Order: sequence, then C-alpha cells, then structure tokens
Amino acid sequence: MATPFLQKVPLRFEQVEIREDGIDTAQFLEASKGVVLLFDELGSTAFSPVKSDISGNISKVSKKYESDKSKFDTLQKIVLNEAQSKDKTATQGLLWLKRGLDFAATAIIDNLESTNEELSVSFSKAYDVTLKQFHSFLIRPIFSLAMKACPKSSDFYTKIGGDSPTTKAELLVWAKALKNLISILDEFYAKGKFDKGL
Repeated sequence: MATPFLQKVPLRFEQVEIREDGIDTAQFLEASKGVVLLFDELGSTAFSPVKSDISGNISKVSKKYESDKSKFDTLQKIVLNEAQSKDKTATQGLLWLKRGLDFAATAIIDNLESTNEELSVSFSKAYDVTLKQFHSFLIRPIFSLAMKACPKSSDFYTKIGGDSPTTKAELLVWAKALKNLISILDEFYAKGKFDKGL
C-alpha cells in the first residue's frame, strides 16, 4: 500500500498561518513543496517543466526570506519591501509560484467535484483558466503534452492513498485551503498593482 500522499507533504495548506500582517512565509513555502510532490505522484516526465518552475520560484522567495527571517516573516512584507527597490526577484517568484499553485489547486478541486471526469480533462480546463493567458505559444504545447500524460483518475487516487471518500475529502480540504491562500495573494497583488511589468 502506497503511503498516503498527505502524510508525505511537509506541511498542509490548512496549517499555514494567516495573520493580520499577512501569510506566514516559512509555512507557505514549506506547504508549497507538497505541490511538487503532487506532480511526482502524477508520474510523468511531461510534468518536469511544471515542477521545476514551481521549485525555482519557491527558491526565489526562500532566498529573500533567508536574508532576514524576522523582517520577511510574511509574504506580504517581502512584496512591500521590494516595491521600494528595483529588485523584484522575490515578488516575481511569488507571482509565478501562486499561478503554478493555482493551476494545481484548480485542477484537483475540479476533478474531485466532478464525478467521473478524468484528470487530463480537469488539468486541461484548469490550465485554460489559470496559466494559459500568461504563456507564450512556445510554452503552451509543453503543458498540453503534460495534460495528455495524466494517469487515469482511479489509478491516481489509488496511488496516493486509496480511492476512498476519506482520501478525497482530505485532498479537497488541502486544495481548497491552497485556493484560499492564493485568493488572498491575488487580492493583495491586484490592490497594490505589484504584478505590473512582471
């Protein structure tokens, strides 16, 4: 029996602290590594570009956080700090990280809430509403290939801990908690126009 997926993730999204001054940086980055593990579970090398993109953006934000952990203890503080400088590396990294995470969360929620929909369909639909608008015509075919490489839904759920209502219910809580964090960041970026020119 495979180890249930949610026991493997470093931290669940529903455990990430949301404070008055923003989302806990260390916890969010730790939880985000779980999405990289999710793409590992999907089992295709076609997802390598997605995984490396998410991992690379986690690293960009981590580097900023590591430079002063108390100063940058929330994601919002990192972005507000970079708004005052020319270097927007972490702001851009977080922007692309939340887009990649949104893609994964949207696909999983859609698949869990749509009976009998295959993962390839859910991921394709999620790509259309999350990442596609930001990708060039050169990048889109790479993602298209990844969608086609999705395993059958039943095989995937069995692999991550059993095709049971409990596994799916827990996964839905995890994905919806991620979606909530992304909504907070989306609103923050939009309000401050922090994505302008990135």
